[in-house]
This record gives sequence, structure tokens and C-alpha cells, in this order.
Amino acid sequence: MLTKCRALGLGGSVLLAAGGLAAGALPREGFGIMRRHPGWGVVVAYTGLVLLITAWWRVGKLLPDVTPRDLIRTLVLWAAPLLLAPPLFSRDVYSYLAQGAMVGAGLDVYELGPASYGGPLAAEVPAIWQHTPTPYGPLFLLVATGVAAAAGAHLAVGVLGMRLIAVLGVALLTAVLPGLARRCGVDPAAALWLGALNPLVLAHLVAGAHNDALMLGLLVAGLAAAQARRPGVGAALIALAALVKAPAALALLFVGGTRWRATIHAAAVAAATTVAVTAVSGLGYGWVGALNTPVSPENWSPTSVLGRLTGALLGTAHAVPLWRWTGLAAAVAVSAVLWLRRRELGPVYAVGLGLGAIVLFGPALRPWYLLWGLVPLAAAAPDGRVRQVAAAACAGLAVVVLPSGFAPGAEQVAQALLGATVAIALLLPRRPLIPATS
Repeated sequence: MLTKCRALGLGGSVLLAAGGLAAGALPREGFGIMRRHPGWGVVVAYTGLVLLITAWWRVGKLLPDVTPRDLIRTLVLWAAPLLLAPPLFSRDVYSYLAQGAMVGAGLDVYELGPASYGGPLAAEVPAIWQHTPTPYGPLFLLVATGVAAAAGAHLAVGVLGMRLIAVLGVALLTAVLPGLARRCGVDPAAALWLGALNPLVLAHLVAGAHNDALMLGLLVAGLAAAQARRPGVGAALIALAALVKAPAALALLFVGGTRWRATIHAAAVAAATTVAVTAVSGLGYGWVGALNTPVSPENWSPTSVLGRLTGALLGTAHAVPLWRWTGLAAAVAVSAVLWLRRRELGPVYAVGLGLGAIVLFGPALRPWYLLWGLVPLAAAAPDGRVRQVAAAACAGLAVVVLPSGFAPGAEQVAQALLGATVAIALLLPRRPLIPATS
């Protein structure tokens, strides 16, 4: 049965990569005749995506009869076709490269947007981010600067370089997750299925080349070190994760366990790590002030939707900011409650719930943000409703973004539905043309 699931998922991954050649987040130049048929690209990509999600779900039905090694091999097999595909589901990788090039040119990425750099590379960045500073930490910018410098004017090389960084993050996550799950009393295979062999990981961390992969790899490694009674090492790794993307810093509240001395030691190590990396980068602490970059009128989140609805009913422009601050206050309150209950819940489970609250109540929501909380939950959540809801959310959110990364119109929605329909038709059981005779 696992062999059939692997074949189904591989077929889905191949179709997803093939559809991306026409409908992915393509650069302005290249891909010739393929980019002339984006509609068919959407159909093919969604056919593959639905097949991939179905294969993942069926593998989950085989637990606990599959081993972690089986799942890792399956992950490698499914990820392979996506490695050389164009960027999928987001154009963020072009922003990463532009920001790295800006740092290399001596521009302040915490004050200026890619438009200040100009040229063909900056032109690939979506309009919404052209004039906004980056919220990413100095560690990630060091990485992006190195990739941009190595790629030079070769955009494809730069994309592959950033994807390699993302794959290394996924590899670190995959290597550490089983051991962390064992320490948390969770089946390692179940943790890998939910936290690594996941359509969001494949579609957005591998195919999308998001820097969340590096953040999550370092975060999980830090949690594993802390669980192995090395809070100093854990704090350093979590600080590095936060120097990629700031939300990972929440885990520092829990890395010291319930002992004040360990907590103070972990905080000191994290502070020293932050100072050292910032000094090496030479970029300063401007990323702290740039953390409001994701807060824009175009961003979607539950709080922004409530704000728009309230504003429309009351005729005020202050509703959206008010709801956003209310959401942030709710996330802080949830984190405080989790910290008070950290002994009862366990630190890894508490981190997963806390990061989930940040995603739910935060000012911006992207499908891959769900992985911030889901990966720790995969390692620590007990069997039951939490894991089921998380898995269902993954399956649902995996299909809400177009391969191009742009907002869908009615035509693209119809094409996506056609692709899903084709996948369902392929999944229907085949009846023999000639009935069996007795």
C-alpha cells in the first residue's frame, strides 16, 4: 500500500512541477511557449496538488505501520521533482534575492525597499513589497547576500540557491523531529507525517523556497537541544531561528523549562547570540523597527477581516488597526497562559500552541505560516483532536493560493476546480469493462 501511495504522490509532484512551468511564479523573461498557456498550467498544477494531498492523507492512514525511514524516503521522492521547478505559490524568493543584493550594494534594507535598488532583479518583486523594508533578521540577510553574490546576474541560479537553503532547513527539521517526538512521548512516524511529509512543506517550503524552512529547522533543533537538557545550546539555536524570522523568539520563553536559573542562563545565551550575529552582519537592529512590514491594507488575516467588516458597518477607518492590536493582545495573553501552564503542557507543546496563536491572531496570515505552530505540535501534541484539526487545516490551506502567488480571479478559480475535478476522476475506483463470470 505504501508503494501505491508513493507512486500517487510522485505523480502529483511531477504534475505540480509541470504545471508550474506555465503557471508558476515565473520571472519576466524565459519559459517561452510555456508561459503562453497559464490556464492549462493551473489545471495541471491543481491536478497534481490534489493527488499529492490525497497521497499524503492515505499515508497517514497507514500509521503506525510505517517507519520514520519509510516516511523520509517518501519525502525525498516527492520533493525531488520540485527542486528544479520554477518558484511556486509565491514570489517571495525574488524579494530575498533583491534584499541580499541590496545588502551587497551597501543599501539599508531596514529603511529602503527593492525599488531603491532597481534593475531586473527588483522588477521581479511584487508591487506590494517594492517600497517596504524587510522584517527579516540579520542571519537570513547574511545568507541571502551570499546567495545573491554567488548568483550575480543569473536569476535561475539565485532561485536554486535560495531553494537549496530552504531544502537544508527542511532536512534539519526532518533529521531532528523524530528524536524530539520521542522525548515528548509521541510516535516519531506520526510526527514526521504531520510535520515534514506535509503538502504545505512540499508546496511552500520546498517549491516556494520560503525562509520559514530555515527558521523552522533551527527552531526544532533548539527545542530538541533544550529537551535533551542543554538549554544553552537550545537558546542559541532558537535565537538563530529568530534572527531569520522574529516569531521564533517565542520559544525562548519555554526553553529554560520551569527552573529560573536555567531560564536566565538561556536568556543570556540568546542575547549574546543575537549581539554576535548582528555584529558580524553589520546590519544593526533595524529589523526590530521593520517588524510592522507585514501589516499592510492588502494583507489578509482574521483580525483584518473583522476590522474591515466593523469599519464598513460603523463607517470608520480606525477599526482595522483596533482589531489588529486586539489580536496582538490576544496572542500575548495566550502566550502568558501557556507559560503559566508550561509544566502541565510541556514546553514543546506550549511553543506550538503559542506560535499557532500568533498566526491566528496576527496581522497577516499565509498558508505556510501554519507550519510555525504545526511543526512543534507534530512533535508534542497528544493523539486526538488537535492533530486531526491540524492535518485538516494543512489539506485545506494547501489549495488556497495559486501557483503564481497572485490573488485568483474567477477564471483561475474555474481552472483550479477543473484540475481538482480531473484529480478526483483519476482517483475514482476503476470498474472492469467485462463483468466477472461465475
